[in-house]
Amino acid sequence: MTIGLSRVAVRLPGRSEPVDDILARAGCGTLERRMFAKVYGLRASPTLAPGERMEDLLAEAGLAALDGGTASLVLYGHTLLMAEGDLGDDFPGRLRARLGLGGGRFYGMSHVNCASVLRCVEYARRYLRRPGAGRDERVLVLGGDQGSVNDGARYIPGTTVSGDAAVGVVVHTGRARYRYVAGAGARDARFHRNMRMTADEVALFNRVCSEQVVDTVRRAAEAAGTPVDRIDWVMPHLSNRMFWRTFSAQSGVPRERICLDLMAERGHNFGGDALMALEHADRTGLLRPGQRCALVAIGQGAYTQAAIVEVVDDGADEEEERGG
Repeated sequence: MTIGLSRVAVRLPGRSEPVDDILARAGCGTLERRMFAKVYGLRASPTLAPGERMEDLLAEAGLAALDGGTASLVLYGHTLLMAEGDLGDDFPGRLRARLGLGGGRFYGMSHVNCASVLRCVEYARRYLRRPGAGRDERVLVLGGDQGSVNDGARYIPGTTVSGDAAVGVVVHTGRARYRYVAGAGARDARFHRNMRMTADEVALFNRVCSEQVVDTVRRAAEAAGTPVDRIDWVMPHLSNRMFWRTFSAQSGVPRERICLDLMAERGHNFGGDALMALEHADRTGLLRPGQRCALVAIGQGAYTQAAIVEVVDDGADEEEERGG
C-alpha cells in the first residue's frame, strides 16, 4: 500500500521581526549578533502581529491542507509545552470544530522538540498501515509553535532564533503529491538536560548532533535504495547555514542540493522547517517528478527524524488512479 503526502500548506503571521532585535532583547553581544547575521544567515523571523493567534494559523493551515476533504485523525507536533496562553485544555476540541472534524481524534506530540512534526508524519504512516485500516482514511498532520510568546524560549544560544508559523499536510493512501519512500529516526539520551546543559555538554551535543543527522539521513536514504549523496534535495531544519555546511562536508551531499532559500527571511520555525522548505521548492518550480527529497528535523534532546519522499507527477498519478 502506497503512502503519500499532500501538498504542504503554510500559514505565516502578518509581520516579520529582525533577528538582531530579538537577540538584542535577549542580551546578546555584538559579536554573537554579527555571527547570526553573517555566518548563520539569519536576518528575519515571522512574528504574530497584535491580535493574531497561533490557533488561527493552525486552523488555516489545516483547512488548506484538507482542501475540502476530511481526516479521521489529527496529529499536532509541537516543541513548546504551552505553545500559546490562549490554547488551554479545550484547544483540541476548538480546533477540530474549526476544521470540520468534530468526530475525529486529536493527539499532540511533544517532548521530541523540533523532531515532532516529522515524527507525526512517521506515526501517520504507521497508523495507515495498521491491520484493518481503511483505504480511504486520512491523517492531518499539523505543526507550529509561537516562539514570540517568550524570547527566552525563542533564542537558542549560539544556534538559532525561532519564529511563529504553521504547516499542515495530509498523509493518506493512493494519489498524492509526494510518495513516502522511507524514514529513520535517532535519539541520544545524554542530552536530556536540553536548555540546561553545561558549556561542555553543549559542545559535545553540537558534535554528536552533526554526526547523528548524517547517520540518520544516510539510513533513511539506504532504506529507500538511494545512496545519500544521490538524494536530489535536502529539505533542512533551518537552524543556521553553518550546520548545513558541515553536513554537506560530512555526507557528500553538495551544498547546492540543500534548500536554504528560506534561511534569511524566514529562518527556523520549530518542527515545520522541512515541510516549509518542501512547499517553497515546489511552489517555485524547483522540483521535478521522480526526484527524491530528504526531509530532516533536529530536536534538542537530542532527537533526529528524516523522511525520504519522491515527487509524483500529478498528471501521471491521475492516469494511474484511473487505471491508465
